[in-house]
Amino acid sequence: MTRAAEHKGEHGNGRSGERELARIRASAARCRSCPLWRPATQTVFGEGPPAAPIMLVGEQPGDREDLEGKPFVGPAGRLLDKALADAGIDRGAVYTTNVVKHFKYRMRGKRRIHQRPAAAEITACRQWLDAELGLVRPEVLVCLGATAAHALLGSSYSVERDRGRLLDTDLAPATLITSHPSAALRQRDARTRRLAIAALTEDLGVVARAAALA
Repeated sequence: MTRAAEHKGEHGNGRSGERELARIRASAARCRSCPLWRPATQTVFGEGPPAAPIMLVGEQPGDREDLEGKPFVGPAGRLLDKALADAGIDRGAVYTTNVVKHFKYRMRGKRRIHQRPAAAEITACRQWLDAELGLVRPEVLVCLGATAAHALLGSSYSVERDRGRLLDTDLAPATLITSHPSAALRQRDARTRRLAIAALTEDLGVVARAAALA
């Protein structure tokens, strides 16, 4: 039996997993470990099957996520959905979450502009990410962007240098770093945007093969 197959067999009963996930989500909704809860609309916890083979971890929720209470439902989430589909991965079978569970922003006129979370805020939120990892126990863990990679693997890892290849870590049978889908949206012209989306989709193809989905 492969390491991934052994790992998959360690998942608990689906119903008990759902109950435990609901319990953790409710606890996170009451979290006051850092000040980000004050301006945020709500806690945005992870979403997906508690025994998902793939777990995607981003930086933090954005404006739409903060309003809807779900991860990856804004523009970056729609781009991620397409990249997943093109890579042969069903979004409904993936667990998606973020390193930080509250939207950190500053006001620019009437718009809320994303701000990168501080190290203390990432540390305060790590308890919830660890709880998700311990429950889901994914076969493939995907770090979307530098914040997720550094939070989970350490600052020695780089999206540019390490992306797209399977890494041996203690967090999952396979770990992969790729860009955050918002990075493609920030590209200034259509050509570089297409290249960024293609690179993300190619990396997710590696994930699909590692999880035996393709």
